[in-house]
Amino acid sequence: MIKNKKNRQMKFIAAGMALFMLASPISVSAAGSSTLMASGGIASVLEMDRSLEEYIQIAQDAQGASWGYTNIGVANVESGNLNIRAVPATDGKLVGKLPKDAACEVIETKDGWCHIKSGEVEGYVSREFLHTGPEATIRAAQLVHTVAIANTDGLNVRQEPNTSSEIVTQVGQGEEMEYVETGADGWVKISIDGEDAYVSQEFVTVEEKLDTAITMTELLYGQGVSDVRVDLVEYAKQFVGNPYVWGGTSLTKGADCSGFVLAVFKKYGISLSHSSRAQANEGTKISASDLKPGDLIFYGNGKGNINHVAIYIGGGQVIHASSPKTGIKISSYKYRTPVKCVRVIQD
Repeated sequence: MIKNKKNRQMKFIAAGMALFMLASPISVSAAGSSTLMASGGIASVLEMDRSLEEYIQIAQDAQGASWGYTNIGVANVESGNLNIRAVPATDGKLVGKLPKDAACEVIETKDGWCHIKSGEVEGYVSREFLHTGPEATIRAAQLVHTVAIANTDGLNVRQEPNTSSEIVTQVGQGEEMEYVETGADGWVKISIDGEDAYVSQEFVTVEEKLDTAITMTELLYGQGVSDVRVDLVEYAKQFVGNPYVWGGTSLTKGADCSGFVLAVFKKYGISLSHSSRAQANEGTKISASDLKPGDLIFYGNGKGNINHVAIYIGGGQVIHASSPKTGIKISSYKYRTPVKCVRVIQD
């Protein structure tokens, strides 16, 4: 009888701890607790045969900020971006965009609007399209990804983990690369557009991150840009967050890099091959200084062989179908070394 009473007390305490964990942000350092809550929720905690001390430790480990957020929100849109406005009204001035599954700090919720801050953008979004509370924490745990950030300019990315290996490309300081693993030999394995490569551990910082808002500055095009270019770029941006599928040409169900470009340009009556190498020869070669939104930028391996294509969208950025893990995304156009720039839209 005493044992049963103790078990009931343990379950009660465990339930309280589990609810506390859901109501509070989950720390990245608490890997066990984060994984537990993301995969199984409260039930998984209650079903475990743990001591009171272990339950308390789980709850303590789960305290703290979630990847830098104390009250996290996650964009809940099926595709495209969530508008961020200067005031809590549907006709409020746009100050940025929160992509699908991107995270934000929820400052206040009132009258159907959430006052948020994400990256460099602060404003208001409709509460209807934002995961908040425990739901947001669990969703974020599923979405968080690890990146290797270059802490030096002109970082060599090599085919194998040694200094005599072929240089695949170079990346600039502050650029993020998809992290795979860290070896015991001082090299970090990364993935660039779905292809594995290596960088020296000495010159990167490994962090867990969530996507953040796009600023209006990043959405500007500058003067002298034709309407068709503006429209094409806006059209392409609505597919950010959609999947990468090798050989695919669907903007919603999945496309690879050249398939994405092919599908976007098809809407504007421009026919392109389904190959980045072929597309590189289907326009006029231009210099990087002459780039306009809607132009194409090509990337290659260390020998200069083209193996990836992206659409320049202005502001030093490109949109591209990057890899199965990241899907269609926006990156700095110097996230790796460009090997060729091509103009397909002749205006």
